[in-house]
Amino acid sequence: MQAGTQIALEKIGQIAILVKDVTRATEFYRDKLAMKYLFATGNLAFFDCGGIRLMLDKPEKVEAGTSIIYFKVPEIQQAYEQMKARGVEFVDKPHLIAKLPDYDLWMTFFRDSESNLLGLMSEVRPPKP
Repeated sequence: MQAGTQIALEKIGQIAILVKDVTRATEFYRDKLAMKYLFATGNLAFFDCGGIRLMLDKPEKVEAGTSIIYFKVPEIQQAYEQMKARGVEFVDKPHLIAKLPDYDLWMTFFRDSESNLLGLMSEVRPPKP
């Protein structure tokens, strides 16, 4: 991303579905819906849904809404800074979620005007040796 490029959210990278039992929900989505299972990390399970990642998660506390949309951005720190400057209220700072074989997954979360939780995600490729 070039310096000075304005961030505009336009690509959904992931949708989280909040569930009571991740193991039971994983079996349902994988076995009954025949969705392509990708991986699990911690208490999260991930599926491919036509190029958009679907994540099953058991929330630590009750949030507004039942799903979270994650917007994919090429450079999470730059998106965070620009959106914050435009008055978006973030609940955390960009942070590493998981080190995967091809990239590191980074996320940060913010709330919309109705208190719905939304996320930014960025797949950061490690430097080539």
